[in-house]
Amino acid sequence: METITETKAQRAERLKREKNPWECLDEIRRFARDGYDAIPPEWLGTYFRWWGVYTQGDGAGALGGKGGEGRSVPYFMARIRIPNGLLQSHQLRAIADVAERYARGVADVTVRQNVQLHWLTIESLPQVLETLWGAGLTTMGSCGDDTRNITGCPLAGLDADEICDASPLALEANDMLLGNPEFYNLPRKFKICITGCHVWCSYPEINDLALTAITRTVGGRLETGFSIRVGGGLSTEPHFALRLNAFVRREQVLPVMRGVAEIFRDTECLRENRGRARLKFLFMRHNWTADSFLQELERRIGFELDPAAPESPPRDVYRDHVGIHAQKQPGLCYVGVAALRGRMTASQVRAAADLAEVYGTGEVRTTTMQNLLITGVPEGCARLLAMELDAEGLKTSASPFWRGVMACTGTEFCKLAITETKGFARWLVEEMEERLPGFDQHLKLNVTGCPNGCGQHWLADVGLEGKKIKVNGEHVDAYYFSVGGAVGRHQAFARPIGYRCAAREVPEALERLLSCYLQTREPEENLRQFFGRHSDEDLRTLLAGEAVPLVMRDPSPGPVPHGVEG
Repeated sequence: METITETKAQRAERLKREKNPWECLDEIRRFARDGYDAIPPEWLGTYFRWWGVYTQGDGAGALGGKGGEGRSVPYFMARIRIPNGLLQSHQLRAIADVAERYARGVADVTVRQNVQLHWLTIESLPQVLETLWGAGLTTMGSCGDDTRNITGCPLAGLDADEICDASPLALEANDMLLGNPEFYNLPRKFKICITGCHVWCSYPEINDLALTAITRTVGGRLETGFSIRVGGGLSTEPHFALRLNAFVRREQVLPVMRGVAEIFRDTECLRENRGRARLKFLFMRHNWTADSFLQELERRIGFELDPAAPESPPRDVYRDHVGIHAQKQPGLCYVGVAALRGRMTASQVRAAADLAEVYGTGEVRTTTMQNLLITGVPEGCARLLAMELDAEGLKTSASPFWRGVMACTGTEFCKLAITETKGFARWLVEEMEERLPGFDQHLKLNVTGCPNGCGQHWLADVGLEGKKIKVNGEHVDAYYFSVGGAVGRHQAFARPIGYRCAAREVPEALERLLSCYLQTREPEENLRQFFGRHSDEDLRTLLAGEAVPLVMRDPSPGPVPHGVEG
């Protein structure tokens, strides 16, 4: 008799139907008592993710396993959910305590304003969760097929130029969706962004659902509402979110969010293939349009939305918030630090919490560029605070390379990665600061350890995508170059230019490329514009130092697991 084998999608859907992991905390406590060997495969591979917990790789990455995914070790990653990046000093101190006691003293800020911990044992997991709960934090919904952390402008309520403070809506949306059994079983991850700022620092262009503040004049009165975009995402098939022809009033935001989530949840065709289950595939594979989506959304919510108001997307704005800047509150400012590639030690996290209390109001915020802000600082104290942060290795004034580098987890912990990224990114910054000390241009330099793009190389001025190549008969880390990525008014994905080299050769290649930019740029020309007026062949020659043939990108080793991206 022929055996019927489930596909990955069928197995995932069956497991989700059988159990809502949010209702099964007692099972996690039992595993902690009985030990790692007592954990069944369905928890290791699926259910833990709804609790923001993901199995940790053995350091060899994808090539250490089979089928494009590496081996696990008996440790876990836990991702702490921080809606809109809003933290209080006591919460940051709790993160430091947990990192020091259970996570080998390391915490990583992610591209979705979360904080990740590694090296957690199953025995410690209940205590980790309870410590975080005691501080008003949670890991729930930070992985899995649910609504991920809701991102927003870290300057919400502080920015003098903001259209509105959208953070209360982000928190209300988080309360509506997180832990809600109606939305525990989505086809895949669901990423939401809502921002009231002009510069779109939370990257609405690449979210499943994004709301950006906008104003219109009605009957001579200025009204604030939101533009709405749907279907953004990166990974191996990047897609910018589509703007719907709709103006969303503030009181309509939550019903609209719920309606979009319901459309995503109830569209069965997205449950047939794990690699094509994100909302964007309605537009990329199933012939939906912005108009047809809006029609279905209005049917769901039971009312029509007004037509969209004219908007003006930001032009080439650098979105990192590093340095000392005035708040809209008179006499106060915020101080932004560049946490190099998002990695902080427990002592640095604790120092930031302490300094936020000494110099500010105890408020701390995370950013989508893996940085940290301390807010509510009197102007007269800002430079003293900056000096103390700098002494902790948290720079408030740094080179474009230090400020601009971002990196995914890499083979250190990720089972899908091909290359090591965090250590490489630090070394690359040190090399570039030594080679080009006078470089004066904002630079987005994104390092991702595999084609799945968790390091957002598609949006970078220079994106480095991890590969392996053979050198003298041995496989070594290498990187494939893409250039010219942009968001906002000039949105475009970085274009692969057909060049790759061993990791150790990347600094020299970058030096050649950026030196040419410095020497030949036109007045006021930025990197995006410079790359735009050079052909792929020209850029390959600059990187290699000589004419070299085109090298095609390797295909993805497989779809990104639903817990990996931050």
